Amino acid sequence: MDKITVNLGNRSYPICFGYNNLTELGKVIKEYDFSDKISVVTNPEVAGLFLNTVERSLLDAGFSVFPIEIPDGEGYKSLEWTSILYDKLVSLKMDRKSALIALGGGVIGDITGFVAATFLRGIPYIQVPTTLLAQVDSSVGGKTGVNHPKGKNLIGAFYQPSLVFIDADTLKTLPESEFISGLAEVIKYGIIWDSDLFKDLEDNLERILGLDRKYILRVVKRCCSIKAKIVEEDEKESGLRSILNFGHTIGHAIEALTDYKSYKHGEAVAIGMVTATHLSVKMGVCNESVFHRVKTLIQRAGLPTDLPEFSKDEYVNVIELDKKMRCNKVKFVLAEDIGRVKFADLAAEDIAEYLN
Repeated sequence: MDKITVNLGNRSYPICFGYNNLTELGKVIKEYDFSDKISVVTNPEVAGLFLNTVERSLLDAGFSVFPIEIPDGEGYKSLEWTSILYDKLVSLKMDRKSALIALGGGVIGDITGFVAATFLRGIPYIQVPTTLLAQVDSSVGGKTGVNHPKGKNLIGAFYQPSLVFIDADTLKTLPESEFISGLAEVIKYGIIWDSDLFKDLEDNLERILGLDRKYILRVVKRCCSIKAKIVEEDEKESGLRSILNFGHTIGHAIEALTDYKSYKHGEAVAIGMVTATHLSVKMGVCNESVFHRVKTLIQRAGLPTDLPEFSKDEYVNVIELDKKMRCNKVKFVLAEDIGRVKFADLAAEDIAEYLN
């Protein structure tokens, strides 16, 4: 297996990459100073595909395994289900060296990490992401949290995993729409950091969409490497790490306004990136050719680009609840060029005025 290390002093951890390597998970975890109790948090769909393999690997390594399933969907990333998970961990008598494994996509990873951060004031957890979005983005960096009815990820903590364990073969089981949703985050890394990655996507998108092993693993590793560098420099999003929010201010607003039911996260972010790039053109930050390349690649990937029609006041209300809001302004990420972005402090009213 290949490895990348996220270097954060005593909170450092490896990201392991491979194909068909879930059977090795127990052996890798055995090297850590965990107690013999491990709880695997997942959803029914992922459990049907991978839980038996993960459970057998852990049992063979000498662990006692306690699966916990929560329903699939963004609506279950909530305080209600956080409380249910706490109750289950209490009933299992988990201790401070008992580990949680997040087996699934971004929802599972976020809520499991938040529970790990807060149960007994912190227990270890391992990310085993099974979606493209989780593999390239949400599993790395220690952002954990749950949603509030008024906004996404308003309740959470920075809490790093002990390990991120990626089996790229899990992507073969994704519905096409889920895989395409994850591509939005891949495209984001090209826009904010790596023009060569963006060009690679332009040149080889069909191979990536066809799940060509060579290109998939290359893209996943490159995105994780970029995320690791950014997190190493700015773990708690006081500066550089905010570039990862490109497209997300508007994307999160779209998700909230549609009650998390009309758009997948990547779809909302895709619209947000196109809109943010167009706003960058209007503000004189970048030229039309950048906007054309961004919109064209996003469309080729099968992602939406059209902003849903809501009133200015509706957009203002949800943007004002954005967790990045400071002194009535949001740190908005604008595109300067492919591979380069900049910040602008914008009021929610000014953003919403443009959206209308």
